Amino acid sequence: MNETLISFSSTSLLTAFILYLVSTVFFVFTVTGRTKSAQEKQKIKQKWGRLGFALTTVGFILHAAYYIMRWIGQGHAPVSSMFEFMSFLAMMTVLGFIIIYNMYKTTTLGVFVLPLAVTLLGWASVFDTTPQPLIPALQSHWLKLHVSTVALGEGLFAVGFAAGLMYIIRTVDQNKSSWHTVTLEWCLASILMLVGFIALVITFSALDYEVQFNYINERGQEQVITYALPALAGPYQGEQLTPERMSPLIETPSWMQGRDAPRKFNTLVWSVLCGGVMYLLLRLLARKRLGAVIQPWLADLKPSMLDEISYRAIVIAFPIFTLGGLVFAMIWAEEAWGRFWGWDPKEVWALITWLFYAAYLHLRLTKGWEGLKSAWLAVLGFVIIMFNLVFVNLVISGLHSYVSG
Repeated sequence: MNETLISFSSTSLLTAFILYLVSTVFFVFTVTGRTKSAQEKQKIKQKWGRLGFALTTVGFILHAAYYIMRWIGQGHAPVSSMFEFMSFLAMMTVLGFIIIYNMYKTTTLGVFVLPLAVTLLGWASVFDTTPQPLIPALQSHWLKLHVSTVALGEGLFAVGFAAGLMYIIRTVDQNKSSWHTVTLEWCLASILMLVGFIALVITFSALDYEVQFNYINERGQEQVITYALPALAGPYQGEQLTPERMSPLIETPSWMQGRDAPRKFNTLVWSVLCGGVMYLLLRLLARKRLGAVIQPWLADLKPSMLDEISYRAIVIAFPIFTLGGLVFAMIWAEEAWGRFWGWDPKEVWALITWLFYAAYLHLRLTKGWEGLKSAWLAVLGFVIIMFNLVFVNLVISGLHSYVSG
């Protein structure tokens, strides 16, 4: 293992993360600036949009450099752990944005997609970043083919989600309460939960905070687990090894059996708490729904274009995800485990995801589900993907548990 290359790759990834953050700010400038005329507004939008896209492209190049250096440094494709997969998914989300941006030149899309990529990188940081040797089941060329195509498909689904969310915010009537406005507020609150989580991770990482517990893991083995955040939720019947740190307020439910479930559950508790506080504060400051605050930013966009962007991203993503999530996955499963299908939780949720997007395309093409119905389906589809990445890893222990550590 080449530790120098691993170190350089980490620096490259951190720089990409910072550039994505700065790009997000530039993209926000394209929708929030106050100008005296439409012509001046368009000039400012083009200026900040070009800067934002340029920095996004540089960030993507550095992100790809991280991937290549880590691959060379550890001797295998960096997609075998949860940290590596989430980092790769963030890179594929940015690639999806670059592809769609070059098709439609819609800078406002960056306001929604870049924060999503930053969120995915922030989520990746909660997992162990140390390179690990591949277990025998992963020592196959199918690892690269399966994971890369799944991540690219999900990255494009993320772009479809962002465009769908923009369509909903742009078109829903914010002057009256409806299930559209209520559900939209829940979506925005959930996004704030992830933003709050990132802020927490960055803060406590800078403080080099750690708290350790001894507990019995999902395999019935004694294990030491390290939290990077204060322990609101400790392991079930666990013993705290760092008494100088804050003691847990609650225990992780015993039925949560995913790998490192206590740490993930603690992260989830912190995310919900932080996001809820942030949402309430923003509502108090704005004195109206967050959807109503954001809606004027999208006033210049045609709903038909947002609908087309969401649909186009999903149309491109679906065959890629089919190839990686089903075809390559089943071939690899036969090679590694001697069967094409085994009803493992990850396999089941990959199938559910595929069936959902197949239904989306069917309803769109044969039943005329366009506009608001299509947008909600695009949002729900990505919620299913995130449920698979987060909740299935948190609660369930299966053959794919090795990717959750």
